[in-house]
Amino acid sequence: MPDPRQVVKQLTLEEKARLASGSGLWTTAEVPHAGVRSAVLTDGPHGVRLARGDDMAHLTDSAPATCFPTAAMLGSAWDTDLLREIGAALGGEARDQGVDVLLGPGVNMKRSPLCGRNFEYFAEDPLLAGALGAAWVTGLQSRGVGASVKHFAVNNQETDRMRISAEVDERTLREIYLPAFEHVVRAARPATVMCSYNRVNGVYSSQNEWLLTSVLRDEWGFDGYVVSDWGAVHDPVAALRAGLDLEMPSSGERSATEIAAAVRAGELSEERLDLAIERLLATHQRLRESRGAQAASDYEAHHALARRAATEGAVLLKNERDLLPLDPAAGGRITVVGEFARVPRFQGGGSSKVNPTHVDDALTAIRAATAREVAFAPGFLLDGSPDDALRAEAVDAAHGAAAVIVFLGLPEQEESEGFDRAHLDLPAVQLDLLAAVAAVNPRVAVVLSNGGVVLTAQVASDAAALLEMWLAGQAGGSAAADLIFGHAAPGGRLAETIPHRLQDTPAYINWPGSEGRVHYGERGYIGYRWYDRTERPVAFPFGFGLTYTTFAYSDLAVHVPDPATPEAHVEITVTNTGNRPGAEVVQAYVSAPAADADRPLRELRGFRKVRLAPGESTRVLIDLDARAFSYWSTRHKRWVAGPGEYGIHVGSSSRDLPLVSRIRLDVATPSSRLDEDSTLGEWYAHPRGRQIVADLFGKGMGAEDGRLEETGLWEFVAQMPVTMLLKMSPGDGEQPAALEELLRAANAG
Repeated sequence: MPDPRQVVKQLTLEEKARLASGSGLWTTAEVPHAGVRSAVLTDGPHGVRLARGDDMAHLTDSAPATCFPTAAMLGSAWDTDLLREIGAALGGEARDQGVDVLLGPGVNMKRSPLCGRNFEYFAEDPLLAGALGAAWVTGLQSRGVGASVKHFAVNNQETDRMRISAEVDERTLREIYLPAFEHVVRAARPATVMCSYNRVNGVYSSQNEWLLTSVLRDEWGFDGYVVSDWGAVHDPVAALRAGLDLEMPSSGERSATEIAAAVRAGELSEERLDLAIERLLATHQRLRESRGAQAASDYEAHHALARRAATEGAVLLKNERDLLPLDPAAGGRITVVGEFARVPRFQGGGSSKVNPTHVDDALTAIRAATAREVAFAPGFLLDGSPDDALRAEAVDAAHGAAAVIVFLGLPEQEESEGFDRAHLDLPAVQLDLLAAVAAVNPRVAVVLSNGGVVLTAQVASDAAALLEMWLAGQAGGSAAADLIFGHAAPGGRLAETIPHRLQDTPAYINWPGSEGRVHYGERGYIGYRWYDRTERPVAFPFGFGLTYTTFAYSDLAVHVPDPATPEAHVEITVTNTGNRPGAEVVQAYVSAPAADADRPLRELRGFRKVRLAPGESTRVLIDLDARAFSYWSTRHKRWVAGPGEYGIHVGSSSRDLPLVSRIRLDVATPSSRLDEDSTLGEWYAHPRGRQIVADLFGKGMGAEDGRLEETGLWEFVAQMPVTMLLKMSPGDGEQPAALEELLRAANAG
């Protein structure tokens, strides 16, 4: 294959400018005389959504493809092997349809449960989202199809998403909103990264040089190309200058004309344009060269994979008196209630909406899975309007049944790309129906279908069992039957906290912003970090989930190879103490030394999903690297792990951590440069500054030996800038020492 740099040399300025934007809605430009082929980029991430035409009229007319569970469910699976397998299946189907780049995965954080696109994002925690996203990308790209990790960056709401400025400090960016992208870039080498629509601290992501060049390329080593979200480019010249490589979709000749004119005028270097085109060509060349022979995808096998994925991501929240699973062979009548049982809500709305190869509904699957009588009543209308006749019919059908399975959820019109939710409630007609059914039959199990969390207090009160199935993909109906009758066990754990009230959520007072800005006033305290630090009660905590068996944890051991290096190896024994096989997600959290101010109570730093037969035990190993103990220091402009005692907490959720080990790290305390604003306390903590201020101020404060912290004045003066103290302490008729000289002496070496 030709060297992309040599290909670029064959192109005219106008040709290069045209290659920097698409030639249509889903395709890149081509230059036949130079051998530059067009590439196809299309929507994902839970299915291939290849439009049958290259214009807006065909936007929703796509070729059939397997619709896998959305990221909300796959995040709850906590299973990197599963995500890699799904990624490979998507890659195969993309190859079948001639797709070069599949637009996904979405690894943005679930800052608020109101975000209308939360169904497309994995988690409220960056470590979990990054691990799952990297596995998905690895699987997809193993088939020679590029990923497009999105939306970079801080895309956490749909309200005013095209122009809102996310006002967020650097530490919060580094610790919460960038790490998932960083991990995917470093671990999986994605072909592309997609910039978001929004501004970050006043600068559009498409024109944000700090994001696209300083962080993404210079720090993380990204070597693919940056593509815009569709329509996210406002100034093509500024975007190229900042680090964007490809504008999508085509803007006709407008962008190409502006780019060429800017180069001729000296406003944009031709070398920067050349670099963008080289990245584009090199990435597509790398993908094409990695492709082996392609056999047609087995869509039935992919349907089975989607079915298994739905059971792995389903979260059992409640199961009183072991109502589930039901016996498929013996027992009385089962009544299924709820329109969602026969008209499933299985995927989100907007750009990720897939045309499924076929769809399993739960009612048909339940009837096929059991020899017992199965009655059905729709119970409610999907538009939310009340219908007394449907409600009465459902109550009558539930009366006297051995078990009632009620399917509830959010209708499509209540959550989608393009708008945010106004509340977290299930429709009132559904809640009223559930209460009426539970009043005549206590053996009620509820199955939920929703992309974002819903409030569960009333549901959990009225139902004996509660199974959260998210948006479970085209095989979700069969997966529900598998779980109801115990052919599979719920394998999911919550990847986002379920609160008691919307008012309890971290971003409540800052959501969704006003006058073009949204302030991230909660800083790094999103999700469980917020609830745990503020000791707020929650309905169900991050990481929580039941299954049809039980597990015990024992023999926690933490090995620190070298206390001077922030690194540890965690081992724990997990035993299946029940009488059914099942999966457990072992979670390791780290708490920082008390001296480290303003850090979360605990943070997820590692996890492993294990499957055990009844009575089986296994030893689980989790490695903790330096990042597991670090925070981003804005003073040092790097990750810092301070010395002190750290807690290693292991268990099954952020609030169920039965085993704890304390370790001590003797890492060197990082020293920082002192400046004119540095306080006396900061000078005193500095290795050279301490003696300087002790000599200057010790005698005047009654500490001739220099032990300023032992004087009665210490608490008063420690927070005062030395500049102020110098002005207030001129000495015995002498001028105070020049601050510049003191700083030079302290910062020398």
